[in-house]
Amino acid sequence: MQHIGCHPPLHSEEDGCTHYLGKGEISFFRKMASDKQNEGKILPIDENKENTTEDGIGLEILQIIKDSQQQHGLRHGDYQRYRGYCSRRLRRLRKTLGFKCGNRHKFTGKKVTVEMLSDNRYSDNRYLLLVLMEAERAWSYAMQLKQEANTEPRKRFHLLSRLRKAAKHGERLEKLCESPRVDAKTKLEAQAYTSYLSGMVRFELQEWKAAMEAFNKCKTIYEKLASAFTEELAVLYHQRVEEISPNIRYCAYNIGDQNAMNELMQMRLSAGGGGGMMAEKLEALITQTRAKQAATMSEVEWRGRTVPVKIDKARIFLLGLGDNEAAIAQAANEETKERLYETLLAECRDTIQAVREELKTEAKQRERSDEASGKVSNLQFLHSYLIYIKLWTVVKRNESMAHMLQAKLKEPQTDENKRGTRPQDLIRLYDIILQSLAELSTLQGLEEDLTFQKEVALKMLVYKAYRCFFIAQSYVLVKKWSEALVLYERVLKYAMEVQSKAKSLNNSLKDLPDVQELITEVNAEKYSLQAAAILDTEDAPEAPAQQKVKDNTPLCERLETFHLDPTLVGKQPNLVQFPPDFQPIPCKPLFFDLALNHVAFPPLDDKVEQKGKGGLTGYIKGIFGFGS
Repeated sequence: MQHIGCHPPLHSEEDGCTHYLGKGEISFFRKMASDKQNEGKILPIDENKENTTEDGIGLEILQIIKDSQQQHGLRHGDYQRYRGYCSRRLRRLRKTLGFKCGNRHKFTGKKVTVEMLSDNRYSDNRYLLLVLMEAERAWSYAMQLKQEANTEPRKRFHLLSRLRKAAKHGERLEKLCESPRVDAKTKLEAQAYTSYLSGMVRFELQEWKAAMEAFNKCKTIYEKLASAFTEELAVLYHQRVEEISPNIRYCAYNIGDQNAMNELMQMRLSAGGGGGMMAEKLEALITQTRAKQAATMSEVEWRGRTVPVKIDKARIFLLGLGDNEAAIAQAANEETKERLYETLLAECRDTIQAVREELKTEAKQRERSDEASGKVSNLQFLHSYLIYIKLWTVVKRNESMAHMLQAKLKEPQTDENKRGTRPQDLIRLYDIILQSLAELSTLQGLEEDLTFQKEVALKMLVYKAYRCFFIAQSYVLVKKWSEALVLYERVLKYAMEVQSKAKSLNNSLKDLPDVQELITEVNAEKYSLQAAAILDTEDAPEAPAQQKVKDNTPLCERLETFHLDPTLVGKQPNLVQFPPDFQPIPCKPLFFDLALNHVAFPPLDDKVEQKGKGGLTGYIKGIFGFGS
């Protein structure tokens, strides 16, 4: 092996690492802290988990790739960033090992061979790491292209080319590990890694049987490794097995196993509310499975009318509706149930948007053909059905949240500083439910369906009763006994009305809360309310007679009379009357000259100069005095 002397540390701004060159590559990661004083501190850690044991060359392949992926972009699904990291890592390894492929003027290909590993000069596990990073770089590029292929289908060809390249590098790594100098654990991990990459290639090529065999081989190796090592390492191997399992189920479904779809749904439930890459992968596989099943679906029936479904997105959504509802019913906790509700609503909104686009096209065609729009079209009725699914899902989600808040409302509050659940929170939820039900009654195509309108009105009565019940409880908290009692009576009125109307409508209350249970609770609350009101009246001290006198006279006018007035220390004390009343005051006399109207002035005609006639004649007469 070429000997490289010890040099000053080389700092790379590109990946935030400081490298020391010596016989072994020691890497230091610098963790940026919020405090600027700690900015320059570097914590040395063995980032590669690389070691050369007495038994031979060893490389913890799975540990290395998992750590690298989590630290360089894959935690957020950024494959491009991870690919850049792999390229930089390869360049550093080649420079450190002196294994460069030529110079800047000429390329000379070099490959790691089994014979090299047999030589003592090359007994370094970083030569294996070199091939591993090449495989990871090609795989990350393929995953990046897979994300971009959703909008650019031509990139799928490049994707397959990169995946094949990654599998080829994986096979090279497996062959290198066949060297007698490599330990048994590294050989098994290399076989599992190669099987995983070859399985991904077959999976993208839709060669389901070959892909399933490769994934099963990979799963078996990791399960054996998990049982042979410590619990800490076993956790990593079990995580890898869980990542591979959805692909195996999907391959089994495509081969012909009908139970594989149910297993995928169960795996989605067991994933919990955490989401992440595993949940996204399951959702993508389930969507692909439904897309295959949707090819056989052509129509749907609702409210006694059969509607053809020609939009693929609507077919996929309606096909998975029953599975989604079953998954929500089987959810283990409220967090998982809430996540499934949000997923269902998001799919429903996307489907409604696709149907609306088709409705715009249909409306334009009707305008061109001048057709009379009398009966609701099939597409419009399908749109109404999807709107109904969305609104009813919102109702069920808010009802589920209301049940959770009711349970918290009944629990005793331990921490006084922490804000607990209040009845106002439930009132808001029931307001949203009533708003959704009001929108249901205005759906196009169902205006003349009297049975549907009666069912919606009955459901609104049930939720109005519950909303009124929690309004009454909010009044109880502020000790407004009379208002709360009136509201409790209204709750009973709504509940009795629901019971009387439900007899004519079969199966109308099966999806609604129990009204009889509400009646029992209201009766109990009424008795406790009356008792609390009586105790509150007895505890209140009798006010003196002076306090009971309500006098609106300002303080400045009743200084001789004392009675306790709490308004004097409030924000608006009644001290003086403002604005004051008007009072008569003497004013300045006004003088009027009445005699002027009766005075006769002397004639002044002789004093007034008379103007002569105009023109040249008058001017001449004026000069010679003829006109005077």
